[in-house]
Amino acid sequence: MVLIAFATVAILLICILARIYSILPRSTKTRHSHHSRDSCRLAVFLGSGGHTSEALSLLSSLDFSRYSPRTYICSAGDLLSAKKAVAVEAAKAAESPSHPTQETRLNKPYSIITIPRARRVHQSLLTTPLSAARSLAVCLYYVMLLPLISGEPFADVVLLNGPGTCCIVCLAIYFSRFFGLPSPKIIYVESFARVRSLSLTGKLLRLFVDRFIVQWPDLLRDQGRGECRGWLV
Repeated sequence: MVLIAFATVAILLICILARIYSILPRSTKTRHSHHSRDSCRLAVFLGSGGHTSEALSLLSSLDFSRYSPRTYICSAGDLLSAKKAVAVEAAKAAESPSHPTQETRLNKPYSIITIPRARRVHQSLLTTPLSAARSLAVCLYYVMLLPLISGEPFADVVLLNGPGTCCIVCLAIYFSRFFGLPSPKIIYVESFARVRSLSLTGKLLRLFVDRFIVQWPDLLRDQGRGECRGWLV
């Protein structure tokens, strides 16, 4: 009886690992299938402080009429990042008179969602799993459950720039992929401040994101997957 239970668990574990392997990105240079005239739903994680500034700088050169609607993901308590996102949207709207200003349920230029932090600064490691699980539950609601209810995808592309909470966003996306549900492509851009070594978040997500981009060539000296695009911010 024990052997049967052990064999069942082993087979189940092998199936789970095989499924995870099957959904891992196969190329560091994955290209999106959207044509230049197609719209693209974009979600951006604003990691507060310098991470938020870099993420919004990455968006500054985009054509908002194409990358729409846009979803800004902020951590709980990070009111400054939300205000900066609103300021960027206002600046873009001022630049383009034709930019949609009437927000409706079906055609909304942008939205801001808030997720719990996976781990607060100086938080005990003993309580981190609980806060991380809470953050994951909220991310699963936005990434997997809400699209099933509304029939509208969360995003076509998710842009990540750190810090650690974006690992939870990536994990939620992989839950969707694991069950064969529509899921966005993941682009991770390493922080400009990382000159000689990858951040912990970058090391964790390197094998899982669809495109891993760094801004300094020394970060790819180990010949691992990734691409250097020079200064982007």
